[in-house]
Amino acid sequence: MRPTAVSILALALVTSAASLTACSGGSGSSPDTVKVSFKQSMDNSVKVTDNYLADIKKQFEKEYPGKKVELVPIKATDSEYYTKLQQMLRSPRTAPDLVYEDTFLINSDITSGYLKPLDSYLAKWGDWGQFIDTAKTAAKGEDGKTYGVPDGTDTRGLWFDKRVFEKAGLPADWQPKSWDDVLAAARTIKAKVPGVTPLNVYTGKPAGETASMQGFEMLLYGTNDGTSDPLYDKTSKKWIAGGQGFKDALSFVETVYKEKLGPDVSDALDPNYRNTLWGELMPQSKVGINLDGSWLPQSWGKGSGHEWSDWSKQLGLAYMPTQHGQAPGKVSMSGGWTWSIPAKAGNPDLAFDFIKTMQTKANAEKWYIANSGIAVRKDVASDPAYTAAQPGIKFFTDLVASTHYRPAYPAYPKVSTAIQEAMESVTTGDASVDKAASTYDSTLKDVTDDQVVTQ
Repeated sequence: MRPTAVSILALALVTSAASLTACSGGSGSSPDTVKVSFKQSMDNSVKVTDNYLADIKKQFEKEYPGKKVELVPIKATDSEYYTKLQQMLRSPRTAPDLVYEDTFLINSDITSGYLKPLDSYLAKWGDWGQFIDTAKTAAKGEDGKTYGVPDGTDTRGLWFDKRVFEKAGLPADWQPKSWDDVLAAARTIKAKVPGVTPLNVYTGKPAGETASMQGFEMLLYGTNDGTSDPLYDKTSKKWIAGGQGFKDALSFVETVYKEKLGPDVSDALDPNYRNTLWGELMPQSKVGINLDGSWLPQSWGKGSGHEWSDWSKQLGLAYMPTQHGQAPGKVSMSGGWTWSIPAKAGNPDLAFDFIKTMQTKANAEKWYIANSGIAVRKDVASDPAYTAAQPGIKFFTDLVASTHYRPAYPAYPKVSTAIQEAMESVTTGDASVDKAASTYDSTLKDVTDDQVVTQ
């Protein structure tokens, strides 16, 4: 997420790789130790993943006497995590036994030969039948093999502050029917509630995939009738150039920042803005509307450092409408993460045993609730203990019916970066919508080897 110069990032990666090689001894340094690498929150007070894995480590070491678990956290922004992880996966000296993969990047790592297919393990694992098909698909390569076990999914919508809405004279049961309704509410907040950011839409390269998915794609996928993918044409197997829907989505972003309905541009382009938004601004009623994901409550739970026990009384939830309210009327994007075994892992069998411990029904349910995730196990999704565990779970679970998944092909990470660059240029005013779309088209042809179709 940090807009770091290439030379600085390269130096950091070399240093990181050298450090990992020197300190870890590689995944195969001990046949009785499984090394588990994961993304650690940049917010030191958020320990949801750390605490969960520490608990699984205890369970595993008790279940498998003589075996040990070494947790290898990577503390980094999203974009730096992906880069550092790929650096680790290239060598058996630095490759862990188990890694946490974002579904948007998994096909890139599969194509690079970094991950091991898990089909032989999955065929012997009875619990695999409990996983929903869409989640399984997210972890599949173009070769039809499965390279990861999903640990949940997510959906996205509009979070709004009822206290701000009351001051602005807006309804507590607000549900916009179009983009114009969203902008109208933001303009009302700007006029009537000073000192509040009316509408947050993530943007630019510092926000990384957050900008692409929570921001741009939540708009782009609402510009058509929902029956076709506006980013990738599956029939021709080509990426789609920036047409009218693409420009309309950019225009929305431009409007938010040009009219000063969003955060200050300097804040929006701060790689740590998300943490400030969730941990400080939202609890203090400093944000009217936030286009964001289902997982936010994990930032406000017990032990988070930003405890906010009554958030569900102060915040409302609304689905993101399509551009003009056309069918299906609402939009959501879904992604998620998987646990994958590197191709160069020293202890792959032990790594899959660790996956099985993590993914029992009881442990999976514990994780979904702690992480404010959406269940991908059918037995958990139907469990009243899960559906009633936290306000908002039903709202976000219901959005799965109208959600979209990114075209997670190998070129997608580069396409995503091109989207972020287009967003940033209209956010700062450095380019018009037409120029940003034209630049996107040129970049698209470069990063996808000219596999582009115009619609």
